[in-house]
Order: sequence, then C-alpha cells, then structure tokens
Amino acid sequence: MWTPLLLLLILAALIYARLRQHYAYWRRRGVAEERPLLLLGNMRGFARSVHWVDINQRIYNLFKEEQRYCGFYTFFSKAFFVLDLELIRHIMVSDFSSFQDRGLFHNVRDDPLTGNLLFLDGAEWRWLRKQLTPVFTSGKMKFMFPTMVQVGEQLAQTAAQLLGEFEAKDLCARFTTDVIGSCAFGLECNSLAQPNSVFRQMGRSVTENPLHHSIVQAFMFAQPALARKLRLRLFRAEVSEFFMSTVRQTLNYRQREQLKRNDLIQLLMELAAQPESSLSFEQIAAQAMVFFLAGFDTSSTTMSFCLYELALHTEIQQKLRAEIQSTLERHQQKLSYDCLQQMSYLDLVLAETLRKYPILPHLLRRATKRYQLPDSKLVLEPGMRVMIPVHSIHHDPAIYPEPERFDPSRFTPAAVRARHPFAYLPFGSGPRNCIGQRFGQLQVKIGLVSLLREYRVEGCTRTQIPLEFAKRNFLITAESGVHLTLKRLQDD
Repeated sequence: MWTPLLLLLILAALIYARLRQHYAYWRRRGVAEERPLLLLGNMRGFARSVHWVDINQRIYNLFKEEQRYCGFYTFFSKAFFVLDLELIRHIMVSDFSSFQDRGLFHNVRDDPLTGNLLFLDGAEWRWLRKQLTPVFTSGKMKFMFPTMVQVGEQLAQTAAQLLGEFEAKDLCARFTTDVIGSCAFGLECNSLAQPNSVFRQMGRSVTENPLHHSIVQAFMFAQPALARKLRLRLFRAEVSEFFMSTVRQTLNYRQREQLKRNDLIQLLMELAAQPESSLSFEQIAAQAMVFFLAGFDTSSTTMSFCLYELALHTEIQQKLRAEIQSTLERHQQKLSYDCLQQMSYLDLVLAETLRKYPILPHLLRRATKRYQLPDSKLVLEPGMRVMIPVHSIHHDPAIYPEPERFDPSRFTPAAVRARHPFAYLPFGSGPRNCIGQRFGQLQVKIGLVSLLREYRVEGCTRTQIPLEFAKRNFLITAESGVHLTLKRLQDD
C-alpha cells in the first residue's frame, strides 16, 4: 500500500524541486524580479481580475526607477522584461539581427492560416515581408483612397439611422470591415447596411468568441513549440473554411475573367505566378486573412476609443471639427488624399489616442542568437523571449505627465522632438514594425472625418468612465463596449 504513495511523494518532490530551480533562473543571474509563484510565475490574477496591462504595469512600477530590465515568467515560460528606452532601441533596431523573430504561435500543418506575416519567423518572414511591402506604399494608399472614401460616405449614411445612444465599437468595426473587404479582397462586405453580414460574423467570431480562452492562448504563445506538438489551433474550423473558400473563389473568378485590381489579392496572385515563387494557395489565404483581421479590429478599436475621448472632451472635438470643416471648405467639400494630409490636428488627436490606447499591451521579440547586453555582463540565450511594455511606457508620468489625461498637444513637433523616439511605440519600430501602419491610420482618419463633419458625439448614461479592458482579450479593448450618444449637427 505504501509503495505507490511513496513513489507519488517522491515524484511530487522532484517536480517541486525542478520548479524551484526553474523559477530561480533570473535570481541566479543577478537579475531583479518580482518573486514568481509556482505554476503562475508573475501572472497573478490573469484572466480573472486583471488584464495584461495591469500585470505589466505592476512589474514596470516595481523596477522602472532603478533597473534597465528585469526577469519575468509567463507561467512556465521565461521572459526578459525591458524598461530602458535606449535598450529597446538596440533590440528593435540597432541589434535587430539578434532579435528578428517574434516567437508567436503558428501551426501551418493543422492551422494553415497561422502561416502569415504576423506570426511567421526566420527566412519565411523575411521573404514575405520583402514581397508584401510594395502593397503598402503611399502610391498604393492613394489608389485605394477613393474606395475608402466611398465606404466613409456609407458610414455617414448609416450613422443617420443610429441617432441617440449607440455602440461605437460595433459601428466602427462594420466600417473597417467594409474598407478591408474592398481593399484586400475586392468584395462588397455590406456590413454597414447589414450588421450581421457573413464577414462581420467571421470577424466577431475571432475577436469576441475565440476558439480558446485567454489562459490557453497565453500558453500557446508562451510555449509555441509545445503547442504545435499538441496540434493546437488558433482559429475555429468555420473561420478557416470561410476565408479559404472566399480567397479560392476570388482567385478563380479573377483568373477566369482576367480581372485585375490594385489590391492585396492581386499582388499575392502576381507573386504566386512568378517562376521562382513558392507561394502556395494556403499562404495566399493566410496573408489575406491576417490583413483582414488585423485591419478591421485594431483600426475599429482605435477609432472607437478616439470617439470616446472626443465625447468626453468637447473642446477637443470642437477644435478638430473646425479643422475638418475649414479644410474641406478649401477643397470644395471633397475629401481627397491631399485634403486629409492637411488636417494636422487630426494627426495629433489620433497619435494621442494611440498613446493612451496602444492596442497591444506589449511587443514581443525572441533572441535568435546569444546576445550580450550593452554595458552589462548579462547574456541572453537563443530563444529567450523579450517583452517591451508599450502601454506602461505610454503611461509613464516621467515621460507623459498626467498620463490618463487626453492631450493631443503632446504630439506637436516640438513635444515629439523633446522625447526619446522609443517612448512611443503603437506600431512597433524597426524592420518588424507594423506593415499596415499607413493603411490603418488612413482608414481611421477617413472614418472620423466622415462622422465628425456631420455629427457630434457625447457621453450617455451607459458611458463607462474610466473604460475597463476586456480581461479575456490580449488586445486592449473595452470590456462592455463603447456606448455614446450621436447627434446630427444640423439639429443643434
């Protein structure tokens, strides 16, 4: 009777000793850390009462005054938590060759849509990045601009049906879904006219009803190699089938009709047609899908947060509307690419929105080779995850006084020059920065102009002050939506 129990106790003791040794990794190297908990590491309260933002902020506040970096544990996974802006510059730009990978989960065998530019690493990422960069040039943006403006006009028409209390995130997501559908797939998604369109349902399925809850997702991205061995998937089967089918039908139609459009699908088709290309159909679908998901969700979240702040700060909203109206008047009420570029205060408002709500709580990099930190004896081993706490940096009162205050003047040219260039990282930096930055900003600006030229936003009884972030979502998004009031200007 005692033998099985004794073996069990010995096994438990060995596991405990191994865990104690594992969680002493940073202490043995003389690196400051918050004492980790067994099994949890530094993830106290994760997915129950706190968001990633709260965890990062706790660590940042503990060490920012005295340390350039500290140790961190995401459950069982070790990570290097960076606090010093100059060290961040080294990791993201100067010494990028040692930190080319993000180390995110991808499982092309079982979940082919994860084989995209956002998730891939190494040679596959470098080749895709080089090939896809041409679709995001200013010339391509100008070509897509009229399509975006048409969707912006539809947004203004739809808003007329929503006067009174409305949920801003949903309206913005319908707008960005239609923009991305047109510019990436060349398809009419009709989400503004039909809130339950199939494209909107698929986007909602990924962002609001993911296949796995936050703890499983955290495991997948903390231990991607193990997650691949377990053959885990990130996307639901119906989402994968929808995007694969949509891309296949679009490719077949264009090839059959010999139709060409200046969009993402067309560029991918041309890449695949090159004799030396190894781009498969699954890879084409993966790039189109991630462009759709990243483009509609991050942009709509940013746009809704901006409307929220404008509703709470009427003087900023009035100043922005005055700029919009005066600029449009100089351009005969036609919203052109050049017209939009002249709206400098709009740039400041958007930059401050992304400062306060940077969508990603932190950026990830992974060491691809041994790396000795500048002015330090510490060496990071290959495979070490690196965390850059963007939200915490953006809310550091030493960098941005009164960080919870919404103040677009933080981004005047003089104010920007006075700060460290790596104190603002909503799109990352260096060779792995956000490839769709220009596109995302453009569609958000068009959406804001389309609404604010005709409507005013205000708070309502359901407006949450301050906003709470959804605990089960890695991205920064509102827990209970962004509820505001919409009024037509001509009714004032």
